[in-house]
Amino acid sequence: MSLPKPVMRGLLGKRLRLHLPLAFAFALTCAAAVKFGVTEPRKRAYAEFYKNYDATKEFNNMREAGVFESVRPSGE
Repeated sequence: MSLPKPVMRGLLGKRLRLHLPLAFAFALTCAAAVKFGVTEPRKRAYAEFYKNYDATKEFNNMREAGVFESVRPSGE
């Protein structure tokens, strides 16, 4: 009793008919998960931060703290 020969003709086409749509579905699912799980919350966090952000006030605070070498504090 011997094993039957495997069918090799058309094997790639048969496998691709199954795996190609699955791969596309998986890729789209992962892309949607990243978009709605990472980028959208990050956009909202940035928008919330910059809603009340005052760049001039922040610059003056850093200048007073001595962060910059080329800018003197306003008291000098």
